Amino acid sequence: MKQNCFNFNNYSIIGNAIHEGHGIDKFGGLFIWYYTERGQKDNLKYFQTEKEVVEFAYNEVKADKWAKTHCVGVTSEKAETEELANKLRDLGVEYLQDQIPYYGLHTLIYRTFVLGCDIEKVSYLKDKYYKEKL
Repeated sequence: MKQNCFNFNNYSIIGNAIHEGHGIDKFGGLFIWYYTERGQKDNLKYFQTEKEVVEFAYNEVKADKWAKTHCVGVTSEKAETEELANKLRDLGVEYLQDQIPYYGLHTLIYRTFVLGCDIEKVSYLKDKYYKEKL
């Protein structure tokens, strides 16, 4: 999965810390597939072997389109998000865009994500299009 540039922002598969998402834990002889959000952890499935839980987790992550995304643009300016989309198209890079409410329903933030290892081709675009402070 690392070779295919999945992100693990919402998966704790390799012991990385996450604020929200799914992960694998071990308790005694059992392996646990869990979900955590806002400090609340819910155990969802139990497995007898590491092989079973790894196979399950692999299929879950592989099926999640968001696990393949890397954010390269966050802005409150629609024109900037359109400009970024044009650059990505010119580079032949597949992308997803969405908009989410930010500080209330009437203030939108536009986000742009690239998929998989295309992040390695376009990470430099984050310097211009990923606004840390909005």
